[in-house]
Amino acid sequence: MDIKRTVLWVVFSLSLLLLWDNWMRYNGKQSMFFPTPTPQTQPAASSTPKSDVPQASATTATPATVPGAAAPLKGETITITTDVIKAQIDTLGGELKYLELLKHKDTIDPNKNVVLFDAAQNHVYLAQSGLIGAQDISLPNHKSTFVAQPGPRTLDGNNELQLVLESEQDGVKLTKTYVFKRGSYIVDVKHAVTNAQNAPINPSLYVQLVRDGNKPEGESRFYSTFTGPAVYTEGEKFQKIDFKKIEEGKAEHAKKADNGWIALVQHYFVSAIVPPEKAPREIFTKKLDTNLYAVGTILPLGTIAPGATKTMDTVLYSGPEESAVLEKIAPGLELVKDYGWLTIVAKPIFWLMNQIHKVLGNWGWTIIALTVLIKLAFFPLSAASYRSMAKMKTVTPKMQSIRERYKSDPQKMNQAMMELYKTEKINPLGGCLPIVVQIPVFIALYWVLLASVEMRNAPWLGWIHDLAAPDPFYILPVVMAVSMFIQTKLNPTPPDPVQAKVMMFMPIVFSVMFFFFPAGLVLYWVVNNVLSIAQQWVITKKIEGGKTA
Repeated sequence: MDIKRTVLWVVFSLSLLLLWDNWMRYNGKQSMFFPTPTPQTQPAASSTPKSDVPQASATTATPATVPGAAAPLKGETITITTDVIKAQIDTLGGELKYLELLKHKDTIDPNKNVVLFDAAQNHVYLAQSGLIGAQDISLPNHKSTFVAQPGPRTLDGNNELQLVLESEQDGVKLTKTYVFKRGSYIVDVKHAVTNAQNAPINPSLYVQLVRDGNKPEGESRFYSTFTGPAVYTEGEKFQKIDFKKIEEGKAEHAKKADNGWIALVQHYFVSAIVPPEKAPREIFTKKLDTNLYAVGTILPLGTIAPGATKTMDTVLYSGPEESAVLEKIAPGLELVKDYGWLTIVAKPIFWLMNQIHKVLGNWGWTIIALTVLIKLAFFPLSAASYRSMAKMKTVTPKMQSIRERYKSDPQKMNQAMMELYKTEKINPLGGCLPIVVQIPVFIALYWVLLASVEMRNAPWLGWIHDLAAPDPFYILPVVMAVSMFIQTKLNPTPPDPVQAKVMMFMPIVFSVMFFFFPAGLVLYWVVNNVLSIAQQWVITKKIEGGKTA
């Protein structure tokens, strides 16, 4: 039995199956392999979560049931502009309701910037905070009215600006201070709670990110990336939570810790809230309304005596998933740049890419240089594979003769094949095993190129202005199809006519698929194919020359 051909047939079949599955998931259909969150169209029974929400105490109200939710109040929208972001904070609740990234262009309309936080009809994405936990009194929360203190609203020549918001209810004052910095996507959010009552209070601060369950606009139909909440603690590490699991009340993640962070992740970008280390907290995810979900944490403030003030500072990061930046904000935050189960291989590859980019200064040439280096690292394995394939090609006529001779007796056919392999000193697995060893590296490289925001809006040369977008003129996919066709011709022709036709159609199928893939990924495959063709051609000619001599 020709094991190599069987392996190739299986790989080809699985590729088509996964391609079809990704297309189904993108269009909102049920995946054959993975549950996918889809927007819910049925009305919610209530605005409170169906799952148990962690509470600071047995008498604590949850953020979904804070007082004042039914009061139709109006607030003032305050716009803050720095050199990298444009933010809008509503004095009703003091919530961050709009965040535009001034250095990143929109996927669909390059004349616009990426907008993460928004309170539009078709897209909801908010950062909220407030107090819970007191009995018999109302506490300021994300539905309360705040008063903004005077101050600058743009950086101008400064490196930092602050927006101070104050709200007082029943003798308890909450002061929120947003601190914006030049060149940074980090917003420090400080909370100061002052007790003006005659009795001590024991409130908790809640901070949460709220988002609809929709995928970002412009997501490719041919590959799927994760969109949803994520939780990290030292004990349970990085955990992704599907919106669908929250909808069904089956979300599983760390519930209590004194470290870590919560986040909302989407392709290339992340919003994360990082509370202070060693501060006890409860972590929750819940459904708020139809196709609206929250991930957050509750931080007990302890007892606040009359006339006293307690503070709790948190860090909000909302911006691109740049590994070097995320690593400095909190332990494990760089994991939102999700490489899946191959993270241990992918992280060193991205590190190497960064080092090459520091020298070359262009991500397109960096991809080419990295591909060459990886190809050199695997040169001995590739050479062994191509030698085996070249030997198989020289004995293809003999194999075809054996198949014709014993086509009615499979057992004798296999025995004759094994005898031929032994006589010609050919290992039928010799062409496959070296390739199998390399697969994890190439898959990891695929995810590095797919997940790296550094490729977004990064030009290469000529017509390629964005390595994260498809080739606008489809030149690279066509070159890749030609390279795959040449590789097919260099490989031994399958004795089975059906397999031979499948192998001839593979370049067409994969080139069509790669029409919609990011140009950076296609560039990698083209360079890899060209190097493989050169290596395989040289080895094949040497083997054939030796046989002729």
